[in-house]
Amino acid sequence: MFGYVFKRVLFAIPVLLLMSFLVFSALHLAGGDPLTLLLGPGAPKEVREATRARLGLDKPIPIQFGIYLSNVLRGDFGQSIISKCEVSELIREKLPITLELGAAAFFLSYFLGIPLGVVAAVNRKKFLDWFSMILALIGVSMAGFWLGLVLMYIFGAILKWLPPTGHGGITYLILPALALGLPRVGQIARISRSSVLEVLHQDYIRTARAKGLQERVVLIKHALRNALIPIISLMGLDLGYVIGGSVVTESVFARPGIGFLMLKSIYSRDFPVLQGCMFVLATAIILSNILADVAYVIVDPRIRH
Repeated sequence: MFGYVFKRVLFAIPVLLLMSFLVFSALHLAGGDPLTLLLGPGAPKEVREATRARLGLDKPIPIQFGIYLSNVLRGDFGQSIISKCEVSELIREKLPITLELGAAAFFLSYFLGIPLGVVAAVNRKKFLDWFSMILALIGVSMAGFWLGLVLMYIFGAILKWLPPTGHGGITYLILPALALGLPRVGQIARISRSSVLEVLHQDYIRTARAKGLQERVVLIKHALRNALIPIISLMGLDLGYVIGGSVVTESVFARPGIGFLMLKSIYSRDFPVLQGCMFVLATAIILSNILADVAYVIVDPRIRH
């Protein structure tokens, strides 16, 4: 198991380095100058050049990236150009808000999606199957930002049951979690249904039924456990989805998390903050895929070979 995990971590390092370089290069090659926002359009040329040299923006991009990477390895993401705050402090402050939203949306999507898919598989070609798949199709077709606006309008503006924007207690988390998690329910239900249907036709399921086991025991103990591998592979991708998808959702609901911080950094051309946020999000997505690989081995030890 240790060797398997070690190989996955080794494969992840070049991916993370390549992503960091592409993001770093894209930000610096994009149009716009952060010094204009920092100093104003009427700043003297001498002041602009001195500030550019102080921030290291006058060096070639490969040298800037090398300096940035060496600092990141020491845990130093630099300083915000606009607010002068340490980027690591900003991320440490905003990351729990994003993880809270991501965890709520993740558990919500699987809490609804897996039972919906299992019910559809057990009742194949019956009313519950068609009804479940129609709900799944509606969920897959919905865009998260559109669903967020609809939820805000209905439950926040009209019914006034829940606060439409902001960050606070559990009531502030419900609408963003629904907007981020519900579109994934349909995909999870479809994968769960097809996986359970495939398993239900296996010989060992017929043997379990022939032994007189209750249908509930056959379904939960034998069928569902062996149908988990495709679902677990989807979990690894969904962990990255809910974390990355928080950028749009937090912007819609004005939640002060990593996504909202990234959006502000894009508008202000605050390169250090945006690079730090992207590095943290990419690391979280890569780690989620490594966790999914480890889960494969736990569920089916044949995979390690």
